[in-house]
Amino acid sequence: MVKKLVLLAVLALALPMAAFASSQIDFSNSGGTLSGSNSGLSLSGSTLIGVKGLNGGGLITGSNLGSVSFSTGALASGDLMSGGTFAAGGSFTITGNGTNGIPNGVIFSGTFSGPVTWIMTPEANGTHIYELIGAISGPGAVGATVQLTFNTGKGYFNGSVGVSSGDTNLTVPEPGTLSLLGTGLIGLAGVIRRKLSLS
Repeated sequence: MVKKLVLLAVLALALPMAAFASSQIDFSNSGGTLSGSNSGLSLSGSTLIGVKGLNGGGLITGSNLGSVSFSTGALASGDLMSGGTFAAGGSFTITGNGTNGIPNGVIFSGTFSGPVTWIMTPEANGTHIYELIGAISGPGAVGATVQLTFNTGKGYFNGSVGVSSGDTNLTVPEPGTLSLLGTGLIGLAGVIRRKLSLS
C-alpha cells in the first residue's frame, strides 16, 4: 500500500513538469506582399530566410529556405488605415524547400487562435509603420507571429504593401515529453483501475 502511494505521488509530481518541457523554434521571413480589405489580410510571396531551433539545431540561414504565407479572419474593429483587430481564424503556413537541412514540405500549418492586432505607428518624418501581431496554433505547436516591418511612406495602407521582415516563434512539446506524459497517464489509470477493482 505504501509503495502505491509513493508511486502515485511520483506520478503526480512528474506529470506537471513533463507538460512544460518544450522546444522553441524561431522562423524569420522577408519580402512578399501583404494584401487586405475588411474581409481580412493575407501574406503571399514571403521567403523563409532563417530558422533557429528546428529539431534542436542551431541557426540555419539562407536566401531562400522556403515560404511563409497566411490569411486572417475579417476586420472586427478599427480600420485598415489607422489600425484595428482582425478576428481569429484564417490560416498560417510555413513551408520548407529542402535547402540547408530544412525539411522539404510543410513545416507548420495552423490558424490564428485569437484576435490579430493591426497596429499603425506614425513616425516623426511623416511616414507610417504597420505591424501585425497574433497568436497561432496548429497540431503539436502553439506560437506567436509578428509580421512586420512595412513602411507605407507618407501615405497609409491602401490594400497592398511590400513586407520588409517578419518573425514567428513556435513552442513545440519535445517527443520524449509527450511519451513520458502518455506513460504517466497510463500508469496512473492502471493504479486507479486496480484500486477500484479491489474495492
